[in-house]
Amino acid sequence: MSTTFIRLVLFFAVLVHSPASALEGGTVVSPRASVTMVSVQDAARAGDTVDLGLYLRLAEGWHIYWMNPGDAGQPPRIELFAPAGSTVTDLRWPVPKRHVDGPVTTFIHEGEVLLPFSVTLPAGLEGPQTLTAKAGWLVCKDICIPEEGVFRLTLPAGESTRSAEALLFDTARDALPVQGGLQAAVGADGVLSLSGPGADAIVEADFLPADWGQVEHGAAQTLTLADGRASIAFKPGAAFDPARSLSGVLHVRDRDGVAQALWVATPGTATERASAVLLAAGDAPLPAQAALAPGTASDGFGLAWAVLFALAGGLLLNLMPCVFPVLAIKALSFARLGGHAQRTVRAQSLAYCAGVVLTFVLLAGGLLALRAAGLQAGWGFQFQSPVFVTAMAALLFVIGLNLSGVFGFGSGFASAGDALTSRPGLAGSFFTGALAVVVATPCTAPFMGGALAFALAAPAVQTVAVFVAMGVGLALPYALLAFVPGLARRMPRPGPWMDRLKQALAFPMYAAAAWLVWVLSQQSGADGVLMALVVLLLLALAGWLLGVAQGGASSAGAWRTGALVVALVAAVGIARAPEPAGSEPSSGAASAGVEAYAPARLSELRAAGRPVFINMTAAWCVTCLVNEKVALSTTGVQQAFATRGITYMKGDWTRSDPLITDFLRQHGRDGVPLYVYFPPDGAPPTVLPQILTEQIVLDRIGS
Repeated sequence: MSTTFIRLVLFFAVLVHSPASALEGGTVVSPRASVTMVSVQDAARAGDTVDLGLYLRLAEGWHIYWMNPGDAGQPPRIELFAPAGSTVTDLRWPVPKRHVDGPVTTFIHEGEVLLPFSVTLPAGLEGPQTLTAKAGWLVCKDICIPEEGVFRLTLPAGESTRSAEALLFDTARDALPVQGGLQAAVGADGVLSLSGPGADAIVEADFLPADWGQVEHGAAQTLTLADGRASIAFKPGAAFDPARSLSGVLHVRDRDGVAQALWVATPGTATERASAVLLAAGDAPLPAQAALAPGTASDGFGLAWAVLFALAGGLLLNLMPCVFPVLAIKALSFARLGGHAQRTVRAQSLAYCAGVVLTFVLLAGGLLALRAAGLQAGWGFQFQSPVFVTAMAALLFVIGLNLSGVFGFGSGFASAGDALTSRPGLAGSFFTGALAVVVATPCTAPFMGGALAFALAAPAVQTVAVFVAMGVGLALPYALLAFVPGLARRMPRPGPWMDRLKQALAFPMYAAAAWLVWVLSQQSGADGVLMALVVLLLLALAGWLLGVAQGGASSAGAWRTGALVVALVAAVGIARAPEPAGSEPSSGAASAGVEAYAPARLSELRAAGRPVFINMTAAWCVTCLVNEKVALSTTGVQQAFATRGITYMKGDWTRSDPLITDFLRQHGRDGVPLYVYFPPDGAPPTVLPQILTEQIVLDRIGS
């Protein structure tokens, strides 16, 4: 079933359960929520104020958070890209519900929720106007999952009329708290006094503060009536200041049983609150690193940047440690071609490039298929499979045996002249390019994070375009050999040195195989390592038997048959590689001074105003391991963490973990490493570079 067909099914399924929609900005569908952006009007002119809204239809039992989420959670956030000179309002929040889960009290929205806001277009505009919003929301039930999407609405030029979604805005207006009616004041002792018509008729009251920290969210509130006034005594929070205005929603019930939700605010200095709607500078295009919602289109400028970053990232992959062993093979093969005609060099180079690019296309297709099936998949996801890791270790080990001279793959490069342009020679270069891509995926080079975040959620054609660009970047050095004849002529001539070089190049293969066995130990423990070592031993035996047969033994057929049998037994061992240790994925084991990543724990620390440093890593990520050694584990950084009271959390993506995958995508990434610093007192988080030094870390945490 094609990706396009699945998306069409999802689109029509959403359409059946929604109002007629001429101006929806694309729908993001997950098992937890269906989210889109809607407009109250179907056209706009210069200077118009347009009411927009983020419309969420939440699955049963799931909820999002109010402007003040309470003890945990995170409210929705929207970044709006509008014509230069536009202005935007904050969200108009509907009345929330108090949600108590043990000691944690939060303020939530359930069911169908419209979060409206307004944008005023500048004068002097002509033609249709496109408004783009990047939104993120946290949806929770037993767990919390960050989701995000990009929505676009194009308003034709003309006099506005009500759209098919206008009724949603009417309903949302009724869900707002009632303004005015009661006068409010707060004392230094944390008593909220209410006066005005009906104040003395209140028999039940529950105050939900709009700003975090002013009131202890889960503490009891006591209502008293006296002298025609109602007083609510609450427990002041850490940020309580009677000189500042205290505002929020007051749920009340009177003697007649009539319930209302009132908006109350005391006099005082206004509390500064970050707007939930951020207006991007002018009509700037959507950043390339923004993850796009499935089914939404990206603008050409964003795609161009994504392709550029992908090209640069693919080029830099040639310098990554996990790619070097395979590049060593091509260095040897191209050295053998040094004395041959330019057309031979060009054919071999282009075959290698074709192998690289086609494998990237196949990888993109696999990821699109998984995305269409609703599975979590990111860059390097195949290295989370013990079977795949074992197979890759075996493959590199067998290549090492061949380079060491234990056995041969055939005459291959030993032929001279035109024989090098034959099918076997080109096939060898093609599949070497494919192997380079397969072992390159655990290394997310700099510049690739944004491109991958764009590609993995963009429409299928654009996803493939970005992956092709990465392939071109990886293959570019070898494409130069095909089109710059001078480079080929400068290559060294074949000679006896080649045999010694060939044998020396076996050791990077063995080192890479050993590294993959270590990765396997992180996934499957001692049993997985034992299985892998047995497989490698059997492959070594098979290689030796094959080498004996190739050496001209009188019973060469028997030796070859024995090699085949042993190799098949080894293949069965790979197929039976142990599953990851433990029955459930883990976000990383805690160690001294390090906490395992958990969204609930992060929310708790953020609610307490404590700084947090998060390291998303994986055992198969060489860059991650190097960064930990040279930057994160140094005495200076560890002392800075302790001095500033920074909680250090680590998420281990070695095994598939949807919580970590969601965190990565929330921050515009689909691969590790990812380093995020959450400053104290709820300040916005900072994403650090993928290549760290001790000084970079110290500078970002303010030490």
